[in-house]
Amino acid sequence: MANGQPHDLSLKDSKLSQGASRRRLMVSFGLGDAGTGLAATQLGFYLFPFFTGTAGLPAFIAGSLLMVIKVWDAINDPLIGWLSDHTNTRWGPRLPWMLGAAMPLGISLAAMWWVPPGSIFQKTTYYILMAILLMTSYTSVNLPYAALSTELTESTELRTRLNAARFTGSIVAGFTGLVVAAHLLSNGADGFIRMGQTTGSIAALATLISCWGLAPFAKAARRPIGKSEPFLQQLNRISKNKKFIYVIALYLLLWCGLQLMQTVSLIYLEQVMNVPKELSKWIGPIPFQISALIGLQAWSFYSNRFGRINALFWGGSIWIIGCILAIFIPPLSPLTPTSMLFTFNHYEGIKMMLLIGIIIFVGFGASTAYLIPWSLLPDAIDADPEKPAGIYTAWMVLIQKIGIGLSVQILGVLLSVAGYRSITECTDSVSCLSQPSTAQITIRICMGLIPALLVTIGMLLMKRWPNQTGGINSATS
Repeated sequence: MANGQPHDLSLKDSKLSQGASRRRLMVSFGLGDAGTGLAATQLGFYLFPFFTGTAGLPAFIAGSLLMVIKVWDAINDPLIGWLSDHTNTRWGPRLPWMLGAAMPLGISLAAMWWVPPGSIFQKTTYYILMAILLMTSYTSVNLPYAALSTELTESTELRTRLNAARFTGSIVAGFTGLVVAAHLLSNGADGFIRMGQTTGSIAALATLISCWGLAPFAKAARRPIGKSEPFLQQLNRISKNKKFIYVIALYLLLWCGLQLMQTVSLIYLEQVMNVPKELSKWIGPIPFQISALIGLQAWSFYSNRFGRINALFWGGSIWIIGCILAIFIPPLSPLTPTSMLFTFNHYEGIKMMLLIGIIIFVGFGASTAYLIPWSLLPDAIDADPEKPAGIYTAWMVLIQKIGIGLSVQILGVLLSVAGYRSITECTDSVSCLSQPSTAQITIRICMGLIPALLVTIGMLLMKRWPNQTGGINSATS
């Protein structure tokens, strides 16, 4: 071994393919994204409704806060990616970052769901500070961990399976967090605090267990070339990598669409579709997570048989159809008894079943947003002779997070312009049950039309995905 590099990567890959060793790797790698996946899922589905409905922040400020969270998350990515590439320990450059950030991640995730006393300005200041701590911890776990998928193996098949294990862990943890949230948020005003405490503990514990399981593999993994590279040189490097440009563009488009749907989904269910509050947290995020988990396994298998780009086209098409249906499905009658909503011999029950079916349909197709861009990233990293995985991973996440931050800020602006009313703008609880028609139309557009357009653009872009020889290969890459 020289400079921390294994002598024979093919020998290492053969060892990783052995039964017990491979099972430990897959389970440990799956747990590595559990804590950050849980945090991302809860923040994506609940933070905007929490800001406007519990903390009492206007929609514009809530959207601005979400943008600040994502922009800071993006800003710290290149720094932590660079520092991770230049960390030198016997356990490799990645694991110490994950281990050190595990507890801060859990603590800050719990603190994010507390409503401090004081004015809107004081609350906003508190959430900005908590967001800085949370997203710094999040990046310190997630970015070094993501770089490992490239460094652990040279096998395309094994890398795809690692990413499938990664997002399986992420979705299962997200599903667990949604079940916890649906249960605790129906049990009183302190539900968000209890949710944060529970899920913060899960996030920290899962990350620590992952570090223990990954330790022997991270120790033997390929090490990055440890030389300093200025910002402009990094920018020049990634701008010349054609494959990386395709990957980041696809990732940006798919995740902006997915994040927009997640952010507005509970508002769409409760204030557009008239789903009762006691049901919305169960029939919305949870079926989505379950179908996304099933879709992740299906698209992983399909992509290994027929190609990742083919998997993207089929999954994206299913996603687009679900978005279009979400635009036009009629709302439930607000006076319908809950018992009638789950019977096929009643018109409202049929609409409820159709709504749940659309959610499942969208989740199954949208699971390609988790799998495909990350399974293509190692191809882009390998196209660079120096293979600086930390730099590429950081820039991928940076650009994606800036895009998501802008998309949620646009959501806040659109809702404010459309007359959306937060809890501070309500004179009584009854007036908050119905939003003006302009706000409802805007919510439908954000839930269906905009994501469908973003996914369509991404699919058209990837028709020109370059193959290993620099040509175009839209079927089997």
